[in-house]
Amino acid sequence: MIDPDDMSRLAQYSHRLAVMAGKTFIQEGEPANDFFIVTSGHVKIFALMPDGRRQITGFAQSGDFLGLASGATYGFSAEALGPLALCRFSRTGLNILKREFPDIEHRLMEEASRELVQAQKRMLLLGRKTARERLASFLLEQHHRSPTREIVINLPMSRTGIADYLGLTIETVSRTLNALQREKLIAITQVTQITLLNLPALETLARGG
Repeated sequence: MIDPDDMSRLAQYSHRLAVMAGKTFIQEGEPANDFFIVTSGHVKIFALMPDGRRQITGFAQSGDFLGLASGATYGFSAEALGPLALCRFSRTGLNILKREFPDIEHRLMEEASRELVQAQKRMLLLGRKTARERLASFLLEQHHRSPTREIVINLPMSRTGIADYLGLTIETVSRTLNALQREKLIAITQVTQITLLNLPALETLARGG
């Protein structure tokens, strides 16, 4: 993530975009001429399967880069989960950024690497973990991405979106969340709000313990 102070400086060299909820602003397969920084709101990242279905591959929030690790074309699509604000940078403008921000090249490489690490983590999540381990990992991921590491996490995505991302059915997601609540690991205070009651136990579960 980019620090708020750096974000305001970087914004001077970008084109600001306001995106309505539900609108796709990156299309898989289109030329990757730009990259983006999310300045507020949340993003659903997805890929199209051969049969036309969507597979959610990640979520982004304020401070996240999108498109840095892309090749000549975007390997994913991105859609606003709610009202969204972005800074768009052209790839041809990178030299200006590097000149104005001497440390920006290192930061950009870090962000591109983070995109690849997230992809590797997702492969492990889907390939090796049980439904309980996937849900625990997902909740902890949302907790760690919170700037203040609050134990109360607000989920901008629907249960259907969570199920798609984790490779589960919505019934399995609901049943597993209810089981975690009965075990007093979490409390479901609202449909989109979950309180993490026992972080050590969730971390052990996420690791397969």
